[in-house]
Parts: sequence; C-alpha cells; structure tokens
Amino acid sequence: MERHIVHCDLDTFFVSVERLMNSSLEGKPVLIGGSSDRGVVASCSYEARKFGIHSAMPMRMARQLCPEAVLVKGDHDRYAHYSKQVTDIISEYAPVVEKASIDEHYLDLTGMDKYFGCWKWTQELRQRIIKETHLPISFGLSANKTVSKIATGFAKPCGEKQVDFGGEKGFLAPLSIRKIPMIGEKTFSKLRHMGIDKIVTLQNMQPSVMERVLGANGIIIWKKANGMDDSPVVPYSERKSVSKENTFEADTINMELLKKHITTMVEELSFDLRKEGKLTACVTIKIRYSNFETYTKQLRIPYTCSQNVLTEKALALFDQLYSKRMLIRLIGVKFSDLVGGSYQIDLFNDAVTDINLSAAMDKIRDRYGLEFVQRGQRVKELKDDKDFVMAKVNRRYAAQRT
Repeated sequence: MERHIVHCDLDTFFVSVERLMNSSLEGKPVLIGGSSDRGVVASCSYEARKFGIHSAMPMRMARQLCPEAVLVKGDHDRYAHYSKQVTDIISEYAPVVEKASIDEHYLDLTGMDKYFGCWKWTQELRQRIIKETHLPISFGLSANKTVSKIATGFAKPCGEKQVDFGGEKGFLAPLSIRKIPMIGEKTFSKLRHMGIDKIVTLQNMQPSVMERVLGANGIIIWKKANGMDDSPVVPYSERKSVSKENTFEADTINMELLKKHITTMVEELSFDLRKEGKLTACVTIKIRYSNFETYTKQLRIPYTCSQNVLTEKALALFDQLYSKRMLIRLIGVKFSDLVGGSYQIDLFNDAVTDINLSAAMDKIRDRYGLEFVQRGQRVKELKDDKDFVMAKVNRRYAAQRT
C-alpha cells in the first residue's frame, strides 16, 4: 500500500509565539534565550538568521553579529501551552500522530487517500491550525518520514511541499548530504573527505562501501539517501512515564542522604530520557513514611530532559512535600507526560560549557555505563557514603546476574 506521511513544523516556534504576545517584534531580528553572556540562543527569527545566527550559538556571539537584535528571555510555560494546542488540533483529525518535538509532528495518513485527497486534507488541516492558533506552520508530504522532513525544509517559511510517490530519489539527488537528518558533523566531515558532497553520490555508491566506512549506520544513511525509510509513525503517548524508587533498609530522616538519592534518581532518569529521545512535562516526588502513609506531589513544567532543571524541580518538590518530620521508608521520582524530542539541555539558562559537558558525559555513559563518569560533586558525596556506594554496587551485581 502506498504510504502517505506528513511532517509538520511550526516555523521559528518560540519567536512566533512571542510575536503573538508583542506585535512590535514583527519584521525585527529576534533572539530567544538567556540574557547573560554565558547564555545561548534557544531560537531566532529569520531576520536574525541572515546575520549568521543559529540556535545553540553563544548569546554573546549572536549579539556581536547583530547588535540591533531584540532579546527576549522566553516563557517555557507559554510555549508548552501553544504546543499542546497545536497537538490537540492535529490529534482531533489525524488518525496516527507522533509528536517528534515541541514544534514538530509526524502524521500517517495511509489509507485516507481512498476517501480524501491526502494533499488537500493536509492543506486544510494546516489552514485550520493557522486560523485557530495564528501560528505559522509548514509541512511536507511524501511516502516516508525522512523525505517528508526534508520537504518541510523546502516549504519554509509557512509553506507546503509534496513529493510524489516514486519521485523521492530524484527529489533528494541534487541536495547536500547535510539534508539527511542523521548526518552529524563527524559523519559529514568523513564523507566530505571522501569527496562526497551531494546525495546523488551516496545514491550511486555500493551499500557495502558505506557499511565499511560508517558501520551499520552506513546502510541506514544509504537507504535514506535513496528515499527508503520504513520507520513507522509512533503515537507520542505510547510511553507515558518513567520512574525510580528506593526503599531504605533503615528508615531515615537524614536530609543529605535523601536529597542525594533524589539527585541520583533524577540523573539516571534524565539520562534515560535523552537516550530514548524523550522529554517530560511533569515531575512527581513520592514519599512513604515509616507508618506506611504515602504522599505524592507533582509539578507541571515546560518539556525538558535537562538534568539540571529536573534536579532543581525535584528537590524543590521534596522540600514542599516533606512536612510530617517523620522517618522516611521510601522515596521515589517519576517523570510523566512524555513526548519525543531532542532538546537535551535548557537552552534558556545553560552555558555553552554545560551543554558540551552534558553531551560528552552522555556519550561516555552510553558506551560504558551510567556510573562510569560522574560529576565531581557527586563523586565526593559518594566517597563519603560507604553504605550508599555498596547499595549501588549490590544493585548492579544483582542486575548482571539476572
């Protein structure tokens, strides 16, 4: 059966939301992000991009490139609100929806062409979103997710692009290899050293050559370059939460120990989120006292998987929840309302050095394990707590045996 996959992307989403609140920002170069020199650009308008500014650029550099740019700190809650509004509209009409990030969605319209024209249906949905939210949105329609995402890039700003069934390879051929979503800086550099610049060159290579150069990823990249992508559109609500709990051998009221466990659980859960490409919008803390009374408290937050942000919110929730001054038997942390997404850091507040550090630590943990590398402060704390260390070792040994 011929597939019909749509990729929708809200254009300069954060900037567009701010312009809804303040019309004077229309037509001006706008930067969204932290105001300090250590901050980074979370989003920027098309007017700002003309100066060479892009997301994740140090704010100091961005302001040097465009001194007249208007700086807006941003509002996570407002962006989450509008993101949900768009998701609700899409989910009401589309049969299968995957929320890829706070401003991106994939729709699977396969089979709907029997009753509706998928191109016309998507155009009408796009106009409905614009009418009800007043936000600009672009979409691409093709037979798979990769081609649709690339097509959306051609449709921007606030446009539409269709790649007919069977025309995927021809559409991709003249484009730069950078257009393939999974090609990062290192892979791009390696391919460029081989003299590969355009996708057509990848299309004409043997799959075995790509596998020798890039391993298993080489085959995937070759397939994408040839317009082949069978990955399904997965409903974003498939996995709703992740959680961890710790029951103490002896009930405790040691605040330092309790907060240490919370910090550790958040660290492990946030790493799991980033590894799976997930974001959370709700943090919950659970306490069970020595008399077995159990209490929970949750907090809605903007979508994130930043360890720093989640640790801060979890510890603040614990301080609010712990009111009985009784010994604690169990403590737990849960992240819920999960969506797919790739925001691995808090672009509004984190420094560039923090971003690079988190990315480097995640790579090491992904290869060698979560406990192979730790932040310096936590290592010091663990050395001071032999019982805590032994508990971790025992849990790890038990997991290996099972």
